Amino acid sequence: MLRISDISYSVEGRPLFEGASAVIPDGHKVGLVGRNGAGKTTLFRIIRGELGLDGGALSLPSRAKIGGVAQEVPSSATSLIDTVLEADTERASLMQEAETATDPARISEIQTRLADIDAWSAEARAATILKGLGFDDAEQQMPCSDFSGGWRMRVALAAVLFAQPDLLLLDEPTNYLDLEGALWLEAYLARYPHTVIIISHDRGLLNRAVGAILHLEERKLTFYQGPYDQFARQRAEQRAVQAAMAKKQQARKDHMQAFVDRFKAKASKAKQAQSRLKMIEKMDMIASPEQVAKRVFTFPEPEELSPPIISIEGGAVGYTDTPVLSRLNLRIDQDDRIALLGKNGQGKSTLSKLLSNRLVLMNGKSVQSNKLRIGFFAQHQVDELHINETPLQHMISARPGILHSKLRAQMAGFGLGPDQAETEVGRLSGGQKARLSLLLATLHAPHLLILDEPTNHLDIESREALVEALTAYSGAVILVSHDMHLLSMVADRLWLVSDGTVKPYEDDLEAYRKMLLAPAKPVSKTGKKPQDAPKPKRASREDILSLKSETRKSEARVEKLNEMRDKLAKKLADPALYEDGKAGELEVWNKKYAEVMTALERAEGMWMSALEKLEKAQA
Repeated sequence: MLRISDISYSVEGRPLFEGASAVIPDGHKVGLVGRNGAGKTTLFRIIRGELGLDGGALSLPSRAKIGGVAQEVPSSATSLIDTVLEADTERASLMQEAETATDPARISEIQTRLADIDAWSAEARAATILKGLGFDDAEQQMPCSDFSGGWRMRVALAAVLFAQPDLLLLDEPTNYLDLEGALWLEAYLARYPHTVIIISHDRGLLNRAVGAILHLEERKLTFYQGPYDQFARQRAEQRAVQAAMAKKQQARKDHMQAFVDRFKAKASKAKQAQSRLKMIEKMDMIASPEQVAKRVFTFPEPEELSPPIISIEGGAVGYTDTPVLSRLNLRIDQDDRIALLGKNGQGKSTLSKLLSNRLVLMNGKSVQSNKLRIGFFAQHQVDELHINETPLQHMISARPGILHSKLRAQMAGFGLGPDQAETEVGRLSGGQKARLSLLLATLHAPHLLILDEPTNHLDIESREALVEALTAYSGAVILVSHDMHLLSMVADRLWLVSDGTVKPYEDDLEAYRKMLLAPAKPVSKTGKKPQDAPKPKRASREDILSLKSETRKSEARVEKLNEMRDKLAKKLADPALYEDGKAGELEVWNKKYAEVMTALERAEGMWMSALEKLEKAQA
């Protein structure tokens, strides 16, 4: 059990934690969330003992092992599989000692311990983890020095997963994974045998891999049971209460201020006016949720072009004389929202480079609109910003001759305020750098915007703002991302990049996720594929009508429970309910709300089940 007790910590006089407390039970999978810069990574460093507290205490079982991803795996000649195996220091030490030990008693102890820690299956376990993170059998035998920094970070992740520490700390682990690796990690973490705390802004991961949320806000920690969406609902209800209380307090303040303004010059009322003025000054104002700065993106709107804006027929593209993709027959219109799917190395980046004119066709025909402007954002561009220049200087270089006030307004439209505009890029947060790169990519109102992993380093509020901006944007969007939530909210077309070509993917993202996670179908020893199972009989008309009726009833039940939930939430948002002496009444309403939420969850499950039965019957 990890116990955080009343901790305080400041950086350069700025408090990050003040009296923060939380308890993480053993075996829990917990998502640590909070806005960029709130102190999440700092908390990890405190837990690992790298930083000393100003006050409070942190406690873990005395022999508990804490593990996290190393900043970078050394570029050494050691193979990937051996690098991962070495992460289990006890096994590595025992294996080495076993080769030189001569004392029979010690040899017996070593062999017993090796059996206890399942040392003989270690290589198979390490290989499974590396394969899940994208390394095939041949690559696992290659030296680390053959891989780039991003791929070595995957090796570092594989190493800590293999070591299985009692407390696993992961800071944005999906930032250097593709969609396939991110989905594999979700499934792996869900069955990890010990405690996990994950800093992540990936809603899919926070909904499927964790069972609790630790929220860092206003220098405090609050523990919520349940996945992220459940936490978000609870937060929304709390914010509704907070908004109502703030409104009531503001009305009281306005009333007192009106009295002061009216009577402060009148001798008979001056004392009362002065008393009310002191009361106003002492009021600890409740911040309304609307007063919290909204994380925004404001994309400039391009003029409309005649469709299609890009058309490719019989295309092939690659490097030197080797095609990576061929048989390309693609069309893009200005209102398209396309997600590129496909395993790593299949050619998603090559296709993005072709569409952004960074590569040309080797064969085939390509036609583009004459006035077509293309914006391109890739994660590496964030690292290519000039760290000694400010965002304003970047903007001046990109748009010389434009009034600085106009450039500042454009930066504000991407959530970069006056302070950030004058701060050197090297001192900005990862999220602020990503905003600047997105701004530079969209500066000239592109008709086609190609985004390669745009959500890395963005917090959840910023990701939701990006979804809103892309939904409202009047240009075409092509997305490559491991963020399933972003893809599901924005994309209305799916292209699968595989087997050396690009084809429409006719199913949905959930089906694609299940396909990636499904084990490979076994092939018989004779080499023949197993025979397909006989197709089920088509449902009768009466069966379909019955299923449609069941579906309608289930949907109506969900709608009714949603109405009840909204009414109860409105009741719970009434500040009068929280006045002294109403604890009993509040308990009753909270109990009713909990009952409705349980019933709603059950009803939604029944509705989804009815829909699935109906879809299968109509297939």
